[in-house]
Amino acid sequence: MALKIYRPTSPGRRGMSGYTFDEITKDKPEKSLLLPLKKRAGRNNRGKITVRHRGGGAKRRLRIIDFKRDKAGIPGRVAAIEYDPNRTARIALIYYVDGEKRYILAPVGLNVDDTVMSGSNAEIRPGNAMPLSSMPTGTEIHNIELQKGRGGQMVRSAGASAQLMVKEGEYALIRLPSGEIRRVRSECLATIGQLGNVEHQNISLGKAGRKRRMGWRPTVRGSAMNPRDHPHGGGEGRAPIGLPGPKTPWGKPALGYKTRKSKVSDRMIVKRRGK
Repeated sequence: MALKIYRPTSPGRRGMSGYTFDEITKDKPEKSLLLPLKKRAGRNNRGKITVRHRGGGAKRRLRIIDFKRDKAGIPGRVAAIEYDPNRTARIALIYYVDGEKRYILAPVGLNVDDTVMSGSNAEIRPGNAMPLSSMPTGTEIHNIELQKGRGGQMVRSAGASAQLMVKEGEYALIRLPSGEIRRVRSECLATIGQLGNVEHQNISLGKAGRKRRMGWRPTVRGSAMNPRDHPHGGGEGRAPIGLPGPKTPWGKPALGYKTRKSKVSDRMIVKRRGK
């Protein structure tokens, strides 16, 4: 995938870049794999804002993605590579020989009319899914399960790939894109290859309006607020942070404060991600 650089016809266009969409082969999505996507603007089931700075944005519909890849032994043909507004990676429309249609995440090297399959007997080819125990060490993978049958939960964004390091009995060691090395059960499924749309990280939005269309609202600095609204607020003129250390709007330390709660899966982490 290549990037296109816009001509500086306005201050917003200067430095802006976008996608060429060369890899997209179909404009309209498959109707049978669409669901309505209601806007909740970062609110939970009680209407309380749990993610700030969300709202607005272009209208979208949800594409049903097959993260489980549970059609073992049934080959499917790649009918199209499509754009998905809900994720950074591209998606591939698969026509299986039994007549079913599904969307999967499209890795680098997966083209129209290629064949994909899942299961222990699948070939080592981009787009094929199989248990970690069936893969050779050193394989690039994505869409990795944490629990068998639950569906892929890790490494699903554009350009991302993990590496299968070692297989040790019931477990396999995987190096994630963050540098973290994690132990995963060998029976869990993963898909082979690096995810497409690799140039996504080099995109420059160029102007605030483009971020608004993505559903992101402005972020106001705490120092620009009143004291009742933020611990950094108030003071005559431009005041520095008064209290020791930066704070969140609720008075919690903002830097270096450990917020990760102990999870059952923490014991699976062999090496934490580096800085």
